[in-house]
Amino acid sequence: MLGSGGARGLAHIGVIEVLEENGFEIASVIGCSMGAVVGGLYAAGYNQAYKEWVLTLTRSAVFNLLDFTFTRQGFLKGEKVFNLLREVTGPQEIENLKVPFTAVATDMLRNEEVNYTSGDLYKALRASIAIPGVFTPVLENGQFLVDGGVLNPLPLNLVRKKENDLVVAVNLNGPATEDRPMLKVNERPEAVSALWKWMHLTGQDTQNASGDFSPLSDYSLRKLLLLAYQMTQDRLTSLMLQVHPPDVLVEIPVNSCSIFEFYKAKSQIELGREICRKALLSYT
Repeated sequence: MLGSGGARGLAHIGVIEVLEENGFEIASVIGCSMGAVVGGLYAAGYNQAYKEWVLTLTRSAVFNLLDFTFTRQGFLKGEKVFNLLREVTGPQEIENLKVPFTAVATDMLRNEEVNYTSGDLYKALRASIAIPGVFTPVLENGQFLVDGGVLNPLPLNLVRKKENDLVVAVNLNGPATEDRPMLKVNERPEAVSALWKWMHLTGQDTQNASGDFSPLSDYSLRKLLLLAYQMTQDRLTSLMLQVHPPDVLVEIPVNSCSIFEFYKAKSQIELGREICRKALLSYT
């Protein structure tokens, strides 16, 4: 069970590696948002190739993969990176993957989960990662599809546990650690467009009743939207864990990196390995 959380989802790669190194056979994968991306590529047999690629990413490379667009529904199309991955893996149909796989998205029109268990893998992944207001939604078959994390960032309710199965859940919205700042307000890619500058404008007009700047004055509109989304994911994840507790819970600190910091792949993968090892020791 691989949860949503942007670039923190690179920790999923490390978790999968540790599970396999410890002799576990992964019988099925359910993924939401970034968890769907890592899980889907693993199920297709491209986990190592994907890892090698993300380890090459720099800040400027990440920025170059962001295909900006000017719409009311989002400022990123999200097609560029999936087209690149498709070139490496070729077309992939979910029902033909090496490991049974489910990707979770959300239909905003019907206010319901959409679970992809067949069809074009990359269409499913594109829908699953469509954070509202950031990525443009996927419009298909009368559906308005966005990130599965909107309703279910850790979809443990979809697990169908069989005898002798071990349910491992990776929560990318785990408790923050004190050694990492929650947000780095001034951090931005080296190549900066007018749109990127606008997204990083600080809220200098954000004042409280006494006329002083509020604690959120240093946060841009983009950061405020993502922070609100993150808080919702935290609450939904907490509720899901209470109702459907997994056998092993791997919790990646929510402040280990921010949503677009894919250039931190090395540290995130190692973090996933470290925390998974500890979680398995606690279980045994």
